[in-house]
Amino acid sequence: MRAVFFGTPDLAVPSLDAVAGRHELVALVCQPDKPQGRSSRPVPPPAKVWAESHGVAVMQPAALNDGRFESWLREQRPAVCPLVAYGRILKQPILDVPAHGFINMHPSMLPGYRGPSPIQTAILDGKTRTGVTIMRLDAGMDSGDIILQKEIEIRPDDTTLSLSQRLGEIGAALLVEALGQIEQGRATFTLQDHARATVTRMYGKQDGRIRWELPARRIHNLVRAAIPWPVAHCLYNGEVCRVHKTEPVDEPAAAAPGTVTRVEKGRVVVATGEGQLAILAFQAPGKKPMAMADYLRGHAIEPGERFEDMV
Repeated sequence: MRAVFFGTPDLAVPSLDAVAGRHELVALVCQPDKPQGRSSRPVPPPAKVWAESHGVAVMQPAALNDGRFESWLREQRPAVCPLVAYGRILKQPILDVPAHGFINMHPSMLPGYRGPSPIQTAILDGKTRTGVTIMRLDAGMDSGDIILQKEIEIRPDDTTLSLSQRLGEIGAALLVEALGQIEQGRATFTLQDHARATVTRMYGKQDGRIRWELPARRIHNLVRAAIPWPVAHCLYNGEVCRVHKTEPVDEPAAAAPGTVTRVEKGRVVVATGEGQLAILAFQAPGKKPMAMADYLRGHAIEPGERFEDMV
């Protein structure tokens, strides 16, 4: 089928590659380049990098609803528009352009975890299962009819990065399967149970702040959810430090939240609001991330010292 793909981040790239291998991919639509780093130099999103390296035309509209983008899309004559994490809401006139509609790969088992941060939120909530849904997009928030779903395990050591990579690969295969069913007229579309829907919010930098009064398990899940961004952070000696890997310790909190209770080879154990938490990988201010064992070789952390919440 003739396709225009909508997608922006790393999560979209496996699906973009899979669609290009099975269908006539005429263009990619993605978010505009965004400034990054100290230089604020615009950086292209991962989907654009893939498209340009494979000779696929790229469209990055700043405005979607002024009529010009809709006209451009009609000129491409897509039979279908696969979509993965494009990042912007599409209104009905655009959704009506392709004959087979917009087919979305969403990284959750809908109707659970609709919205912009299903992977981070599932990890934050301590879930042990998640999955991928292929659905036909409508004007609501991930509320369209379901075509295919596949459930997978969330591993105990999964981060947003590792889980996104697995879901991206699984979702790509499932998306191509759904597109094949649509092309052959075999696809079935199942209404979602909207009464069971849950909705996530936009995940932001502030969600990486560690609050030591929370239970150790909750902080551990926060650390996992915040990899690769914004990375869990707090204050140590009055400066911002980042925590990259932790492990809950099944012991009562023996001191005020944030207090170092003991230092062992390869880990620093800290009291929380409920239980204790071992820090296994650490990033000091202005330094690169490192295993706590490596950090402790050159820097002393003593029992009684405090990790503080951000003000």
